[in-house]
Amino acid sequence: MLKSKIRQLENQLAQPTKTRTETCAPTPVSDIETTHSHLAGTFHVHNASLPSNQGQTVRRNFIHKRRFFGQSHWISSMCLFRDIVEIIEPYLMAEGSKVLLGLQKCKHLGRKIKAQRTPEWPVPITADLPSKDICDALVDCYLRTFEKVYRVLHIPSFKKEYATFWESGTRHDPIFLVQLKLVLAIGCTTHDDELSLRSSAVRFVYETQTWLAQPEYKARLGIPFLQAHILFFLARELLGVDGGMNWIAAGTLIRTAVYMGLHRDPVQIPNLSGFASEMRRRLWNTILELCLQSSMESGGPALISVEEFDTEAPRNFDDDDIDAEHSIPHPENQLTSSSIAIAFRKTFPMRLAIAKFLNDFGSQGSYEEAIRLDARLRASYKEIRRTIQGYSIQPSQFEVLMLDFVIRRYLLSIHIPFFGPSFLETTYAFSRNVVIDTAVKLFNCSRISLPSTASSLSTQITPPHQIDFRRLTTCSSGFFRTAPLHSSFLIAIELKSQILEEEGLGPVSIRPDLLSVIHDAKDLGLQCIKIGGTNIKGYLFMSLVCTQLDALMQGVPKDDIPQLLIKAAEEAEDTCLSILEPMAAKGQNGKIRDNTEAESTTSLPDIGDDWDSMMTDANFDFADMEPVSWMLNSIPYGIP
Repeated sequence: MLKSKIRQLENQLAQPTKTRTETCAPTPVSDIETTHSHLAGTFHVHNASLPSNQGQTVRRNFIHKRRFFGQSHWISSMCLFRDIVEIIEPYLMAEGSKVLLGLQKCKHLGRKIKAQRTPEWPVPITADLPSKDICDALVDCYLRTFEKVYRVLHIPSFKKEYATFWESGTRHDPIFLVQLKLVLAIGCTTHDDELSLRSSAVRFVYETQTWLAQPEYKARLGIPFLQAHILFFLARELLGVDGGMNWIAAGTLIRTAVYMGLHRDPVQIPNLSGFASEMRRRLWNTILELCLQSSMESGGPALISVEEFDTEAPRNFDDDDIDAEHSIPHPENQLTSSSIAIAFRKTFPMRLAIAKFLNDFGSQGSYEEAIRLDARLRASYKEIRRTIQGYSIQPSQFEVLMLDFVIRRYLLSIHIPFFGPSFLETTYAFSRNVVIDTAVKLFNCSRISLPSTASSLSTQITPPHQIDFRRLTTCSSGFFRTAPLHSSFLIAIELKSQILEEEGLGPVSIRPDLLSVIHDAKDLGLQCIKIGGTNIKGYLFMSLVCTQLDALMQGVPKDDIPQLLIKAAEEAEDTCLSILEPMAAKGQNGKIRDNTEAESTTSLPDIGDDWDSMMTDANFDFADMEPVSWMLNSIPYGIP
């Protein structure tokens, strides 16, 4: 065998080089740029030429240490702020930089506050709960918001068991207690404007994590366990108890569902009641939605395709209907408690195609395909809006806002890869217009204070469901927090471009609505810190952006801009310190562990480990991982 192999290799070497070259396929050369800065560390950017325009390149993905970000991650647009980094970095690295010292103090306080909120591990689950009045309010918050969109529970059954739970002397079912605590944790995100019950909500999530870690796998392969698992997935993302790792948890969630056979339509499974069949369809539909959402948020592949399941969309039932045998679904034009979930499912194939277009390894990412995806998503959403407008009873404001928010998030993402090239090539002018128009609507959707156009009623008072949605985008973490901030960054890029493209000698004229978004985004960043967020970098960066835009509009000499930026950074840090210091002092007591006391207060700070989720107050610390620096996740230094 060895002699035969040697002869084969000798024959191949004897062939002319030209023949070998002609018969072998050309090996593609990846355009991977390695960059490094003092604040960002080392990371790699994969640039690829657009198939339709070899003169233009897009950034396909970003790699930093152990993390890989696809195009749907908001980092993909931050490289357009490279100039801010180039301006201030020499001043930041100067000896005794006040900016770096301020960042270190804020980081130290942030770690102390997170340590105060984080219970000792493991956290056994207990029956300790807030008062019944508070629990009632939190349950109502959950049922009128997330349960209307992500169908997880059978509401009549849950309410019945909830009422039984409070009866004196009644033994509680452990799985129901887990479900209840997670419902309360999720309800905290829309309960008030301050997320005042954050510590309790975080503890409930940790208790659930301890419970899930118990080795009782086979006994838990049932619908109640899967419901608890879904609620846990939602709670840990909304409260930031995931360290930006919810995409990994999504893999566990969907594989658990597949192992239980939820990927097969109930008609393929014998001896299932109508109730069980419908609950399986609902849960599978919710799992698909959450997994796709985690793909978009993390920039990771969706890891699912429409060919891998045949479970149909939920039927148009109210919860009371599926209790009865041989129930007939309501007509499509009649609103039920499943209508919004069905609407999301109708757009699922298009949105999945968008996630694959942006994050899959083999995606070519052509502009023609982006335009086709845009058209398909718009057409599908137009049909859904027509159906909703035809309801005799309109869905809640929260449901309408959620649907609009999510669809616009995908529409925005299609065009972001071509936003940078659009400043140099008119071929992509359509993408530039779509990005700005969608970003403004997406940001305003999260800050809305006027009645939704989907409602036939008009009132001067902000409806409770709109307040719920505003609280969600302010108090929560993950998908619903980063999208508005990402939108504001894109708008800032457009504003800067408009200023630099101005050719007249008179005052610079820019769209006032765009400028208003930037200042609102800065206020939003500060508000998030006031309600308990420990990551100052979103507010800090928006302060720098506002300062740069103001300087450009006023025609400030180029040499004076660095000092203005440094001053803005120092003022932003002082503002944050005035909030964080009392917050840290308030939570200090002898029972709380503090992992930060031993840190040096004179060495250069490690200021980057919270940028991965922008303003997420992550409670999991990964000490063995090199943090994603603030430069990578906001303004990647050195990226062209």
